[in-house]
Amino acid sequence: MDLSKNEEDYLKALFYLIVESENDKTSTNQLAEYLGISPASVNGMLKKLRTKKLVDYQKYGKLHMTEQGRAIAVQLVRKHRLWETFLYDKLGFSWDEVHEVAEQLEHIQSEKLIRKLDAFLEHPSNDPHGAVIPTEEGEYRIPPKKTLAEVPAGEFCKLVSVKDSSVAFLQYVTKLGLALSSRIRVVERISFDDSLIIEFDGKQVQVTRKFAENVFVV
Repeated sequence: MDLSKNEEDYLKALFYLIVESENDKTSTNQLAEYLGISPASVNGMLKKLRTKKLVDYQKYGKLHMTEQGRAIAVQLVRKHRLWETFLYDKLGFSWDEVHEVAEQLEHIQSEKLIRKLDAFLEHPSNDPHGAVIPTEEGEYRIPPKKTLAEVPAGEFCKLVSVKDSSVAFLQYVTKLGLALSSRIRVVERISFDDSLIIEFDGKQVQVTRKFAENVFVV
């Protein structure tokens, strides 16, 4: 099925909001907020996607992806994360640089290219941010998620992925000195503002609850 770049971007956004966030109550307004555009514009695109049998929704109701819509979205996510991995592992891009470039590369339609890219990278299971890469067959495992904000004081954990993959957030994580696989101990939880004092690599820093909610750990 031929889709425009904009249509593909909508499907990928719905994947993040519905499938990856395990949220079956996603609405038009939530999608509009996620994309940073008006609800009226979202409604117009959803009508197009519904005509193509890729989404199912009622005005002001919950949004659902059809089986075909989900399959297309999964492959978009797969391509995006493979390109991020290629840029990071093979071309020396930093983890805060790969997203924007992968946003452009994910719309390449050659299945042969993506199969060869996957093989060249030796079939990676996770991208540079720790997110799971779907298989060629469309299999996608949603791993158990626990944020740093949920870790009790005194316990150790390991950083495995991030929820916020924006440039600003990734640069902040790097500035703190954290990276994937960093071993962290929650030293103290500050009741006043719900911030945390964490320890890693022999140093202690204080982080906000917003930061802690955007870091996944095991």
